[in-house]
Amino acid sequence: MTRAPATAPAPVPARAPARPLRLGPRAAAALILVTLIGIAAFGWPLLADGRSGLSHSQDAPWLFAALLPLLVAVVVASIADQGMDSKAVAMLGVLAAVGAALRPLGAGTAGLEPMFFLMVLSGRVLGPAFGFVLGSVTMFASALLTGGVGPWMPFQMLALGWFSLGAGLLPGPGRIRGRAELWMLAAYGFVGSFAYGTAMNLQGWVLLQGMGQGISFHPGDPVPANLARFLAYCLATSVGWDLGRAALTVVLTLALGTTLLKALRRATRKAAFDVPICFDMR
Repeated sequence: MTRAPATAPAPVPARAPARPLRLGPRAAAALILVTLIGIAAFGWPLLADGRSGLSHSQDAPWLFAALLPLLVAVVVASIADQGMDSKAVAMLGVLAAVGAALRPLGAGTAGLEPMFFLMVLSGRVLGPAFGFVLGSVTMFASALLTGGVGPWMPFQMLALGWFSLGAGLLPGPGRIRGRAELWMLAAYGFVGSFAYGTAMNLQGWVLLQGMGQGISFHPGDPVPANLARFLAYCLATSVGWDLGRAALTVVLTLALGTTLLKALRRATRKAAFDVPICFDMR
């Protein structure tokens, strides 16, 4: 009687390490809410009816500036309520401190802001929920560090939170690796850097008066006309600044991405976020 040759068991694919925060239903609902209100905060002049009086008001930006920190705080609290333990808090603190320290290295010089590449890589490894919290906290800490506190800061916090969240939503976190992953992250960083700059331009553009007729915001005008002026404003004032941010994000992602992705993934595996913390009182 002959036995069938033994076959080697099929290799078990490596399980991706658990992320520090999970986007539960309540946190997702809060995030969707703050996103919708954030869109209104950035684009209220374009969305307001010219006959309502809101499009002519100078109070709306300040009201949104006061409202957004409260909404971001609600989202952060909702996400944290899903199970943000001490290990996640420690990682958040370290990455936010590094990001805040990176910002002064390039801020004010042709838009060079090295913190953006760290947000891309951190969001990719640690997920969209952690990415949103990290982006918001990092911008808040960097504003305190650089003295950039003002009515624009809540908009910056929200925009960078979206930027980092988007990196966590990119496809194939367990399948796309190597150079393909780096190029995908670099492309996202390039496009996302321009999107961030465009959003912040829209926030400040409506407050600037006395510019040329071709680039000024005209309250109550049709949306296409104001969008054309806004495009001209971006081309005339900020393309070079946004290009500097985008180019530096691409260069740093391609140059340091492999090393930093490995370090973040190794730290995530060692942290074992899916293992609860237990204290032995014996």
